Amino acid sequence: MDMDAPVGANALDAEKIVGKPLDRIDGRQKVTGGARYAYEMQQDALYGFVVEASIAKGRIALIETLAAERSPGVKLVLTHRNAPKQGAGNHREAHPVLTGPVVSRYGEPVAFVVAETFEQARAAAFLVNVKYDRDKGHYALPQHLDLARVPHQTDGAPADSEVGNFSDAYASAPVQIDVTYSTPLQSHAMMEPHATLAMWDDDKLILHTANQMLNQGQRVIARTLNIPVGNVRLVSPFIGGGFGGKLWVNADAILAAIAARYLKRPVKVALTRQQIFHVTTHRSDTIQRIRLATDRDGRIIAIGHDVFSGNFPSEQVYEAAALQTRSLYAGPNRLTRHRLVPLDIPVASSMRAPGEAVGLLALECAMDELAERLKLDPIELRIRNEPAEDPEKHIPYSSRNLVACMQEGARRFGWDKRNSIPGQVRDGHWLVGIGMSAGTRGNPLRFSSANVRLGPDGAATVKMAMTDIGTGTYTILAQIAAEMLGLPIERVRVDLGDTIFPEAAGSGGSFGAASSGSALFEACQALREKLAIRAGMDPNTARFSDGHIATAERSVSLTELVGSGIEADGQISPGRNNQDFSQQSYGAHFAEVGVDQDTGEVRVRRMLGVFAAGRVLNAKTARSQAIGGMVFGVGAALHEDLILDPRFGYFVNHDLAEYHVPVHADIPASVEAVFLPELDERSNPLKSKGIGELGICGAGAAIANAVYNACGARVRNFPITLDKVLASLPDQA
Repeated sequence: MDMDAPVGANALDAEKIVGKPLDRIDGRQKVTGGARYAYEMQQDALYGFVVEASIAKGRIALIETLAAERSPGVKLVLTHRNAPKQGAGNHREAHPVLTGPVVSRYGEPVAFVVAETFEQARAAAFLVNVKYDRDKGHYALPQHLDLARVPHQTDGAPADSEVGNFSDAYASAPVQIDVTYSTPLQSHAMMEPHATLAMWDDDKLILHTANQMLNQGQRVIARTLNIPVGNVRLVSPFIGGGFGGKLWVNADAILAAIAARYLKRPVKVALTRQQIFHVTTHRSDTIQRIRLATDRDGRIIAIGHDVFSGNFPSEQVYEAAALQTRSLYAGPNRLTRHRLVPLDIPVASSMRAPGEAVGLLALECAMDELAERLKLDPIELRIRNEPAEDPEKHIPYSSRNLVACMQEGARRFGWDKRNSIPGQVRDGHWLVGIGMSAGTRGNPLRFSSANVRLGPDGAATVKMAMTDIGTGTYTILAQIAAEMLGLPIERVRVDLGDTIFPEAAGSGGSFGAASSGSALFEACQALREKLAIRAGMDPNTARFSDGHIATAERSVSLTELVGSGIEADGQISPGRNNQDFSQQSYGAHFAEVGVDQDTGEVRVRRMLGVFAAGRVLNAKTARSQAIGGMVFGVGAALHEDLILDPRFGYFVNHDLAEYHVPVHADIPASVEAVFLPELDERSNPLKSKGIGELGICGAGAAIANAVYNACGARVRNFPITLDKVLASLPDQA
C-alpha cells in the first residue's frame, strides 16, 4: 500500500485492544533475564578488545604487537598491517576499520586484540605499543566557524530555505529580537553498550548485534566487507536502548566479523562505556542565531534561524536545528540556513530528535523573549501566529492540534496563576517560576513489510525485521494483529529482530511503530480477505471477534478455516500524502522550577506535556515514551555537556561519572503526559503519528523559560548550570 489517500474507516477503529494500556508482552522476559541481548547469545566465543588512538590527527609511526601476541590466551592482534581491504563511504554507507596508518580522530581503532577471555584480551590490548606523528587539527566548533560550508545531505531536507524578503521585512519591523543560543555536544548514554557476536557459516556471516535498523545495517556491512548482501544476517531481538546511537554500524560489528573470519571461531566484543564516547557517534554542538520581527500586535513579519554545527570532514550530516522553524509559526518572510564546519573529531550523527531537540531549545526560548518584549502572554503570542497552512510549503497540515495542546496544558497546569514578572514567587529560600514551550516533531513514514501466519491452533505469528529498543514494539504489533484478526493478545506471537524476516524500517526517527505497524495492518488485512473467501463471506462486511469470523447470518471458528496454516504478506510505502500534506506531531510543555536564591541550583518541581499524535496505540507505552522524552529534555536543559578539549580533540568527560544525565533525585514525582484524542487519516493506516521523540521536543525550553521566570536568568548557553544563574540572582542583603 502506498499512502496516496485518506484511509477511511477500518478495523482498528473498534479499539477493543489497540490503544489500551496493556502491559508489555516481553516484560516478564526482561525482568527475569530471559531476554537475551547481543553479547549474551553464545558463551563459547572468543573475546575482542579495541585499542584506541590516543591522538586526534596524525599517523602511526610505529606499532608493536609482539608482546600482545605472546600474551596468555591471545589468538589474534589485528592492525592496519593485516586487516583486509574494505569498502568505503560515509558512516551511513560503510564503516571500514584499520585501513591504514592515518589517524583521523581521537579514539579511532588502531588495533583489535582477540583472546580466550575478556580479561586476557583487555590485558593484552594494553601491551600494544603505538607511537604517532601528530598533526594539527580542527576540533572546536566556535573556533572554526570560518570553515563553515553549505552541507549537501542527499536524503534530507535542503539546508537552506527562503520565502519572501526576510532582510527588508526584518529591518522595517517595529519589534525585533536578535539572539544567539548555543547547545553542547551530547552523548547517547544508552544502557546497553554497543556489542556484537560474529560467526561465519562458510561464506555466510551471522551477526548478533545491537543495531536499531537491521536491513540498513545489513547493506552497510556487506559493502564494508565486500560481500553480497544476501550473505549477511543480522539478529537483534532485544536492544537495551539506542537514542540513535545504534542506527548505524559501528566498529564493534566490523572488527568482530573480520576477526571471526580469520580465526574461524565466533568472536564477541562489547565496547566499554569509556570507548563508546569516541568509537561511536554523538550529537554535534550548535550555535543558533534567531531573529524574530513582529508588528506591535505580535504577529510575525519575519522569522530567521541560522544554525552552525560540526562533523567529521567527509560527512554531510548536519544538525538540522532550523527544520521546525520552517513550519511551526506563520509569517510571510522567512529565512533558515544550516552551515557545517569540518572538524577532526568523531562522527556526529542522529541523536534522539535530531534537529528539533536542540532547535526548539533556541526557538522556543526566543519566543519567550519575544513575548516579554511585546508584554504578551507566551501562549497568546503563539496562538496569534498559528498558521492556516504550512508557511513554506504552502500545503495543508494532515492534522494540527497545537493550540488545543497549549490550551489544555494551560488549564491543567494552572498557567493563569503565573506571575509574568521574574523573581516574584518564593517558597522559602527557593525562587519559583513556571514556563512553557510548544513542541513539534516530523512524522515520517518508511517502507516496511510484514508476514502474519495463522496456525492450525488458531494462534497468529507475526514476523518482520523490526527492532524493539525498549519502546514497546512487541506489544504494539501484538495489539494490532489481535485487533485485526479478532484474537486475544495471548494468541499472538511476535518475532522481530532478524533479517531473515520481511524487511522493516527499524527503530528510529519516530517512524518505527507507524511504518512497521502499517505493514502489519496490511498483512492482516490481506489475511482477513483470504479467511473471508474461505468462509464464503464478503471480506468487506465480515467481522472478526473471539477467534471467529462472522456475518449477521452465521459465525465460523478461524480454526475451521486455516487447515495446516494460512499466511499473508503486507507492506507500506510513503506516497502522495507525504508530499501533499505537512505532517508533524505536536505538543505543549509546561514546567515549574525552583532556583535556590543563594546557590543558583535549579530543581524541577513538576512537568506536564500535552500531545496530539494521532491514534495512541498503547496508552501505557505511549505515556512512558513521552515521559522518557521529557526527562531527556531535563538533561538537555540542566545537565548534559560533553566537554571537548580544544587542544587535543578528545572528550574529557567520557564516562557516566562525569557526563551527567538526570538521575532519580533530579526528576520530580509530578511528571505527567497527556494525549489528546486525534486520528490522522493521511498519516498511515493506523491513523497514528510518531511519538518516540516528541516528548523531548520543547521540554528543555519550557524548563529554561521557567528558570527565567523564577529568577530573571536568561541563559542562552546550555546547559543551565548554577554558575550561569548566579549573576542574575536578586540581592538578598
